[in-house]
Amino acid sequence: MKRLACFTLLATAAMAQNFPIDHVTVAGKDLKAMTEAVRTATGITAEYGGPHSNHATEMALASFPDGSYLELIAIQPKADPAALAAHYWHKFMEADAGPCAWAIRPAAYASEAERLRKAGVAVTDWHRAGRKRPDGVELDWETAQVGPTNGGFFPFMIHDFTPRENRAFPSGKPTTNDFTGVEKVVIGVRDLEAAIEQYRQAYFLPAPERQTDTEFGAKLAFFPLTHVVLAAPLSPGSWLNARLQQFGDAPCAFVLGRETTGHPIPSGSWFGKIRWVDSAKLGWRLGIE
Repeated sequence: MKRLACFTLLATAAMAQNFPIDHVTVAGKDLKAMTEAVRTATGITAEYGGPHSNHATEMALASFPDGSYLELIAIQPKADPAALAAHYWHKFMEADAGPCAWAIRPAAYASEAERLRKAGVAVTDWHRAGRKRPDGVELDWETAQVGPTNGGFFPFMIHDFTPRENRAFPSGKPTTNDFTGVEKVVIGVRDLEAAIEQYRQAYFLPAPERQTDTEFGAKLAFFPLTHVVLAAPLSPGSWLNARLQQFGDAPCAFVLGRETTGHPIPSGSWFGKIRWVDSAKLGWRLGIE
């Protein structure tokens, strides 16, 4: 049993190394309004990243020292209606829904796609995409959807053709040093037990730690050595259940790590100490640990 437990821990650690967060995505209607809300609520100034080549969306981002970043994605001015309607996150943008997706960048991205397929998880072919930064720098990458939605339940995978630092650090450095990076992705799910089993099968994970948070209104499951927290609503009348009814299983909150200097110690226990930013001011749920 000890040998099996040790093997499981080592396998989980190895999986975590192939599971780095590339970025997390927050969706809304108006990019300027979203950027201002983030600045007011957190002090983070997001940099404008430019329009995507899909004729539907534009983005701004706040990047962190660990290389991860927070993407704010919104509807382009004069967006092509057909392109917008075809976009996988159009419902989130049109509803100002906030958290909608997340992405990882596996080192062995091609073999990871094949591994997931062998584990019974659907993975699409790679799709080429890109955008031009306001300074004219061209960015070129490809993505693959994992599971039934693009970055909703499982993270989608991304691989760069142009240097990744050009995409993550438009100014050549992190946007802010007040926060270390994206620490947790909280995924709202309708069926907690089924979701746990799907994650364990896909990523060879041990049983998660569990917790109930009545203030957040959810039963929680956290997989150590990953960034994944699954959250199922405690009651049919909760905000989380309403969100699930509208958008299905998808991220419902993100948690950032903080630098200790100049920041108050978070209160409350949530697989560690977490302070929640004022969601009324921000427009969505963001935690700081």
